[in-house]
Amino acid sequence: ARHLRALGTGGAAAVSPLLLPPRRHLSSRNRPEGKVLETVGVFEAPKQHGKYETGQLFLHSVFGYRGIVLFPWQARLYDRDVASPVTEKSENVAGHGSKEVKGKTHTYYQVLIDARDCPHISQRSQTEAVTFLANHDDSRALYAIPGLDYVSHEDILPYSSTDQVPIQHELFERFLMYDQTKVPPFVARDTLCAWQEKNHPWLELSDVHRETTENIRVTVIPFYMGMREAQNSHVYWWRYCIRLENLDSEVVQLRERHWRIFSLSGTLETVRGRGVVGREPVLSKEQPAFQYSSHVSLQASSGHMWGTFRFERPDGSHFDVRIPPFSLESNKDEKTPPSGLHW
Repeated sequence: ARHLRALGTGGAAAVSPLLLPPRRHLSSRNRPEGKVLETVGVFEAPKQHGKYETGQLFLHSVFGYRGIVLFPWQARLYDRDVASPVTEKSENVAGHGSKEVKGKTHTYYQVLIDARDCPHISQRSQTEAVTFLANHDDSRALYAIPGLDYVSHEDILPYSSTDQVPIQHELFERFLMYDQTKVPPFVARDTLCAWQEKNHPWLELSDVHRETTENIRVTVIPFYMGMREAQNSHVYWWRYCIRLENLDSEVVQLRERHWRIFSLSGTLETVRGRGVVGREPVLSKEQPAFQYSSHVSLQASSGHMWGTFRFERPDGSHFDVRIPPFSLESNKDEKTPPSGLHW
């Protein structure tokens, strides 16, 4: 994955060869990594305008994995680092002491991750699956589909390949098929269209929130997962994806999280703990980002969350990084529970 990122950040000329270590050397402990490279594709110029199509191959510019676009989403990006003009109408994002932030439309993508790259990004990204709320007859509260991610337009470094199966993922050939007359030459099967349509309410990405404190940028994407009845009451579930990015060269380590969770029912919950998802990630110049997903449930149809992450510097000093406030909204037109991969 280091080779991917080194190549990816060096520019994406339209004719630059894209190189990867052959698979047989990826797990070798005796051979110095990177001694042998093989061509897997050719970089294309990133799109400054418009969006990428279903079937577009890409490298993730931050995490370095190979992936393919399934379909795009149009999201509203609320960037608290950008001051809203007073003369324009702004939308107030929920949260105590919040300022008004104007949302702008931004393109995100649902993608498949190449399974060969997952071991190399596991230290930097826990977003290797998308979770769903299980059906009533399933004893598990959640189930996950591995190798799915959401990426921003600027995360994508597009490339082309002559390989008819360039991405290794169990859903690749189920969702996509090769068509040499198309550009890109991978088109959606009916099963992908049906899966997207059936799961649209639980997959759709609608709001993205971003804020930077002392060169640490926090991006939050909340997703509504559905409602379940429990002990004669309704429980609403959300998942949220968080990316932490160090925009500076100084090494920092995440030590604590502090959440405030407000429910429309009037409750305010405080959650403190060490690290996130059992980890205390280090953000350095070599590995500047960490991404993970978590879940929250409320006994109300809406609420909002905000808080801080506490980071430690090499000299032992600490500083708090703001988590931008974000709304937890339920889909009012919910009809059926999310469907898995069984047609």
